[in-house]
Amino acid sequence: MGISIDIQLGLDDLLADLHYARRNGELGRLALLAYCEVRSWARQAGMPYIAQVAAKMFTESPCISKDEFLEKIDGLIATLECHQQAYRRSGMHYVRSSEAVPNRAHT
Repeated sequence: MGISIDIQLGLDDLLADLHYARRNGELGRLALLAYCEVRSWARQAGMPYIAQVAAKMFTESPCISKDEFLEKIDGLIATLECHQQAYRRSGMHYVRSSEAVPNRAHT
């Protein structure tokens, strides 16, 4: 079974948004992306541990400084980039979401 291309493209878009916000120092946007978008993508991708890490950044151990927040964001970005590279290295065949479950009925 292949990985949904929607998951891969979603990760690509998410990383692009994170990099743009990080490069431009948009702290509010980074917080929104980390808390909402990363968690949503991680759940869809079947990676609840990433969703948990993103949630903990805000609920269990909130940052006390801008530098600490950016350090955690950089760690989150690095984790997502590792998954992005793993998808590409694995040579997995990507399928559309509608094709993820093969139709076994023959006519």
